[in-house]
Amino acid sequence: MPTHKPVSSSHHASLLAVVVALAWLGALLPVVAFGPPPNAQLSLEKLSRIDAFLNDQVAQGEIPGAIVLIQRHGKPVYFRWFGKRDVDAGIDMTRDTIFPLHSLTKTVTSFAAMMLIDRGKIKLDDPVAKYIPSFAGMKVGVERKDESGKAVLDLAPLRRPVTIEDLLLHTSGITYGFYGPRGPVKAAYDGIYLGDFDNAEFAERIAKLPLAEQPRTLWDYGHSIDVLGRVIEVVSGQSLYQFEKTELFDPLGMTTTKFFLTDPAERSRYARPLRKDQHVERTSLDVTRWESGGGGLVSTVADLARYGQMLLNGGTLDGRTYLSTATFAAMTTDHIGPGSGVERNYFYYPGDGFGFGYGFGVRTNPGNAVPPPPGSLGEIKWDGATGAYLVVDHAQDMFFVVLENAPSARQHVQVNVKKLIYDAFEK
Repeated sequence: MPTHKPVSSSHHASLLAVVVALAWLGALLPVVAFGPPPNAQLSLEKLSRIDAFLNDQVAQGEIPGAIVLIQRHGKPVYFRWFGKRDVDAGIDMTRDTIFPLHSLTKTVTSFAAMMLIDRGKIKLDDPVAKYIPSFAGMKVGVERKDESGKAVLDLAPLRRPVTIEDLLLHTSGITYGFYGPRGPVKAAYDGIYLGDFDNAEFAERIAKLPLAEQPRTLWDYGHSIDVLGRVIEVVSGQSLYQFEKTELFDPLGMTTTKFFLTDPAERSRYARPLRKDQHVERTSLDVTRWESGGGGLVSTVADLARYGQMLLNGGTLDGRTYLSTATFAAMTTDHIGPGSGVERNYFYYPGDGFGFGYGFGVRTNPGNAVPPPPGSLGEIKWDGATGAYLVVDHAQDMFFVVLENAPSARQHVQVNVKKLIYDAFEK
């Protein structure tokens, strides 16, 4: 089973050399051509098809509204907003509307952790128990049927400790209780959100649960990044928000990215879902103590434009470096591909053609579909349950952001908007 050395300042040069060598090797291997050619022209006329698509989605009552920003070579080439911020109140969408990010939050928490790794404060191969001692006692839940056919749960020891890298890669064995087959491990998550709790208490709740599988055996989406948020708190001596605000949000000028909206003016700008989608439990209008690193942030398109451009630049913006070149390269490299020992199942959310880095899906190949889904080799991306979506395409010096609060229609919107964007490149 391969291991990954911690990314500290002493390893930057060697790690960068490895990443460059792998990229060179990849260039020698046969790859099915996909994606726009380098420096392809982007047709503004063809991008206008996005208008028709989203206006139709609004008119059909599929989504309340949306915002789309496409930025290339450092400048917006498409920036439009559609529909309503609040359908019931009849309030139009505005460019300063605030949206829940849900799982797009995971990329921010992962980036914050990589900043601490870059500074040598955390190592990828550190056991999580070094920072959260209760993790030393975790066990793996092994499901079996008893003589009557009833599902029962045995607890097995870990083959090795859960590490920081496992949290970043979703290979920790920590899952979510609300999707997939309903067995005893998933059932153990019942009640995990009850009451008011902070990140420290939530990590303790996770530590009492059985892992769904042995570490580094399966990509399993879950609360790994919430636990990572608690590690950031322990290491930094700050709350997760305080650390991210000081080290990332304030320097980037992300003035409205936060976990909770308490200011009445900001609360009034929050995007409301359609009535059919008002079952999503979490909302940043309900102020609690839980700063969920896995799904709690809200933001605006202006803030995400700053974040997206920093990612497109490789971890720098306006003369400030947020991640070193080597650490950024490690973050955006697939670590769970062939030979890694990590399996994929039906719930492998990065999708066909994508591996996974430290917080982002990473495009590694065209995938199995014919024709290949749109995009470019090396693009990074992630999204959230209500439709926040970020794609960073270094090959085209472009990123785009889609913001909506439309859980039931989000995948349809994301797939079609991305296709329309890449169809607008001149062949």
